Amino acid sequence: MKDVIFGNKRKFGESTRLYSFDDNDEDEDNEPLSDGVDSVSWLPSVIDDKGPSDISSVRQGAEILPLFPLGGIVYTPNSEHVLNIFEPRYRKMYTDILMNGTKRFVVSMSHPEEQGRFAQTGVLFELEDLKEVSGQTNDQIKYICNHRVTGRVKLHRVINPSAWESRDTYLTVEGTIFDDTGKNKEDEKLDEDVSDDIYGPIASAASKADTKEEKDLKESFASLVDIQHELEEDVRFTKASVEALAVKDGSGEEGLWQTIRLWQAYADQRLVARQNELQKDFQEKLQEFLKKDKGMQDEELPSAIGFQDLSPALQKEVQDLQKRMTVELKPLILESTLTMQKILEADGHEDRCNLLRHFIDGERKRLAARKTLRGMFSSTAESITAENISEAEQILDKDPPAISTDESSSSSLLDEPDAFQ
Repeated sequence: MKDVIFGNKRKFGESTRLYSFDDNDEDEDNEPLSDGVDSVSWLPSVIDDKGPSDISSVRQGAEILPLFPLGGIVYTPNSEHVLNIFEPRYRKMYTDILMNGTKRFVVSMSHPEEQGRFAQTGVLFELEDLKEVSGQTNDQIKYICNHRVTGRVKLHRVINPSAWESRDTYLTVEGTIFDDTGKNKEDEKLDEDVSDDIYGPIASAASKADTKEEKDLKESFASLVDIQHELEEDVRFTKASVEALAVKDGSGEEGLWQTIRLWQAYADQRLVARQNELQKDFQEKLQEFLKKDKGMQDEELPSAIGFQDLSPALQKEVQDLQKRMTVELKPLILESTLTMQKILEADGHEDRCNLLRHFIDGERKRLAARKTLRGMFSSTAESITAENISEAEQILDKDPPAISTDESSSSSLLDEPDAFQ
């Protein structure tokens, strides 16, 4: 297969964009990710900052909260997550939030290039269930914990920066919790004022009407789904998802955060599809090696094989493949992550609608470019493929302990038509 690059190139190192944007539509200054990593807001690094900060000067509306950095993952409100707790400082954190009854802490994305630096906007994890499993795990894991993300948090400063390097306790931050329920004062006043049985239904209907930003988002999404189906994309949304698209303010089933998570899942699956495509040629060579050199039949092929069991030529191919995937895919992983972080830190519902529409439009333009080129080169045998990537952890291992020999197992989700509801 031959890859065809669409759209303009923007700099994330020397990478191409995961989404395509048209400079005729918008100035580069208005492009949300034009500054790369610096397109999102970061706290200063805690490295060499010995602190501690004065906690007597906490600003109005803010509070002191534990901080649990969880790498380069961006979490969104109204989602649920399970964490295994084993590190001593975070065992202490859970003991503390249980003892003081708060049962909550902040999770913020870590800077991709600077140690000890965290995004200025994080999310609030609230503990819903905790199981003590040290006995069953020989104390390798202390707790298995279920959490719900209940809102966003603006981080103002790290209170005890020296704890990052000493690791004797967990970090704490001064942060302001955002209300993402969509229930503002104007809504409350409307609920109080409208008590008449005649006007109540009218007010209720008005509150459910889409805003301009919500309508624009729906139209953009519908256009994307149309072209996805026209091009028969392997990773695509169902046509039914157009009518069911959640765009409202708040965190309920009709809330925009549902659609934001759906978009995040879509981007992740596109990235996985790209990794599978890069691995396909190697998988075929691996199966040929097992059949010819090892004398195996199709039914005897193992699901995985150790790196040391490969021939020297295949070992070199594995290393070369990993280098190629790192160079080609890592910058795109970063862009996907920054996209979600940019949406997370948006000031309000309208801004989030506009940002999400912007990224959807970028994907639609990428597919429109593919459609144009497909028409131009329909007589050739080239296959035009999507620019997708996988999770960073899957591409950075230097010496993998086992290599899958099954071509279909890693792509079963991607080959299923209409995978996204």
